[in-house]
Amino acid sequence: MGVLQGHAEDLNSHCFTVAAEHACKRLDVYLSRVVPGLTRSYAKKLINDGRVLVEGQVSEPARRLRAGEEVTVVIPPPQPAPALPEMLPLDLVYEDADLVVVNKARGMVVHPAAGHDRGTLVNALLYHCPDLAGINDTVRPGIVHRLDKDTTGLLVVAKTQLAQQQLAAQIKDRSVTRRYLALVHGIPRCRSGEVDLPVGRHPVHRQRMAVVARGGRPAVTRYAVEEALGRFALVQAELLTGRTHQVRVHLAHLGHPVVADAGYGGRAGTLGMEGQALHAAFLGLAHPRTGVWLEFQAPLPRDFQRALSILRARCLRQR
Repeated sequence: MGVLQGHAEDLNSHCFTVAAEHACKRLDVYLSRVVPGLTRSYAKKLINDGRVLVEGQVSEPARRLRAGEEVTVVIPPPQPAPALPEMLPLDLVYEDADLVVVNKARGMVVHPAAGHDRGTLVNALLYHCPDLAGINDTVRPGIVHRLDKDTTGLLVVAKTQLAQQQLAAQIKDRSVTRRYLALVHGIPRCRSGEVDLPVGRHPVHRQRMAVVARGGRPAVTRYAVEEALGRFALVQAELLTGRTHQVRVHLAHLGHPVVADAGYGGRAGTLGMEGQALHAAFLGLAHPRTGVWLEFQAPLPRDFQRALSILRARCLRQR
């Protein structure tokens, strides 16, 4: 049975029984008709976010309803207040009038959200680039893709409306190149391959993602073992799609979870890692104004480098 996110005190919950007059309607259309003020586009987002259950199960926007079915929808609280500038350290890799590329530090949330209204990358960028305010929205200005809190590495942010639209389009049509380095438990039997499995909300643990048979979104990750290190491996993973937690979910599904990724089967603190051993090491994209192809690389963070040194030293002693 599906489980909706959130707590009763901070979410607006509705429960409906489908009347005969609404039979055969799409789920997203139905919600926009029966929930006051709910648009179809927002209904679709709620469904894709796992906040709607039909007969206790997560569903899809295009599902055709039957009379008598029970539909539950949970509407989250309003978004946080507009992000405010904060003087925080930033590792700037590249910047021009249209975009900025940042090497994000471990532990930094990309944009304000519940429980993280300050200290985010957006707060730091607003201090560094005051003109960023208002690009896209006031909570995530300029953000076209994200990295998890404890994932380090390269992130591009738009500084103009044109750049935001062009970069978002490139990500949507999969023309942006994003390659990660991950330290994983075990050595994959196939040293290279492609994982083409849909990713969606975990049916029970709604804060996590999972490979799912129904209700997921297409997700493709190309991987290759860069280095075998005893009971571990350094893996390059390239995103061909960009789903939430995609690399972590796909590698865990292969039986090789990312080191120190406790959420997906890794053991916290392994090899002294301060967070999951996942780093966005390479980013390639077409400049949104000129079309010139740009490529960026970011070195591994210190704890990742230290973990690799420990493993390489062990391998040398065992020879």
